[in-house]
Amino acid sequence: MGETWLLPKRVFDGEHLRENVAIKIIDGIVDSLHPTSATSSNAQKLDGIISPGFIDLQVNGGGGILFNDTPTVEGILAIANAHSAFGTIGILPTIITDAPEVMDKAVEAAIAARECSGILGVHIEGPHISVPRRGTHAECHVRPMDNATISQVERLRNNGVAVMITLAPEAATSDQISHLARLGAVVSIGHSDATAEATTQAIEAGASCATHLFNAMSPMLNRAPGVTGAVINSTIAAGIIVDGIHVADKMIAIAMRARPVEDTLFLVSDAMPTVGGPDKFKLYGVDVYLKDGCLVNDEGSLAGAHLTQAEGVYRLANTVGIEHEKTLRAAITVPARVIGREDFARIQGKAVGDLVCLGDDLKFNGLLKA
Repeated sequence: MGETWLLPKRVFDGEHLRENVAIKIIDGIVDSLHPTSATSSNAQKLDGIISPGFIDLQVNGGGGILFNDTPTVEGILAIANAHSAFGTIGILPTIITDAPEVMDKAVEAAIAARECSGILGVHIEGPHISVPRRGTHAECHVRPMDNATISQVERLRNNGVAVMITLAPEAATSDQISHLARLGAVVSIGHSDATAEATTQAIEAGASCATHLFNAMSPMLNRAPGVTGAVINSTIAAGIIVDGIHVADKMIAIAMRARPVEDTLFLVSDAMPTVGGPDKFKLYGVDVYLKDGCLVNDEGSLAGAHLTQAEGVYRLANTVGIEHEKTLRAAITVPARVIGREDFARIQGKAVGDLVCLGDDLKFNGLLKA
């Protein structure tokens, strides 16, 4: 393919939105960024913004596939393909609370898929969570942390697979949290009814993240900060669902601006099979329907989200009102850092097909064509 030049209106380089920057591409790979004055005379001018694709660390399904029901390499790839159509180039397929044999199969699939493009590892969400804060997770499978799960995490790490594991502090000991962190797993606090004090102890033991802030965790009250308050006041990373359904937009804005350290809140989709798939699916054998943008089960409870990272980016910038640079870092740079794949946030070295075209308002306009 040789050498080509792109001249977009702006470029997000993984940290900053930059103007007057040209992209030099060699054989379909971004080689370097240059001032526009150094641009080849035949540079292709583009409207809007060119950016690395999005990163999503909580993807339950897509394309009609739920990872729990299809814990195979083929299932993982089908989910990844569904999300890549919406600009998400790196995912953590997420296995939620289920029978031990389902986790075993998911671990096997994650190991087998570790070299596949766009698969960053695996997210184990449960089963070591709080029953009162289990949300749509099946109560019959909820259990305290055990050696079986720790052994599976160790196996994943020994095979070079990145792991995020969501647990409730009340379902695991500090020693277990510390051991998981020493293995290199990202221990994420979620689905928890813990006190702020217990949450802080879990952070001190090695928890470095929180799962879907505000959702399925003890709330922040005036004299009881709960998990929510403890996480917001901490310096750990935290995912958040920006669909306007799971968390009110004003609460998202408060959280984004209240963190003591910048760039520690990141977008997750918590997506289900309806993204790029049909408008209903089964979860634990029960129908879940897409209704008015919400996924609800027969009890009327939220069951994941019908959301893409692209939609979350647009809403965070235009509805919540967060600055464009910070919004892009929340969908790309921060999650890449959390999972230890900073390379995914850099534009240099990216294949052209892993770049996204965004409008000036951050609306997703498609992947850049090779």
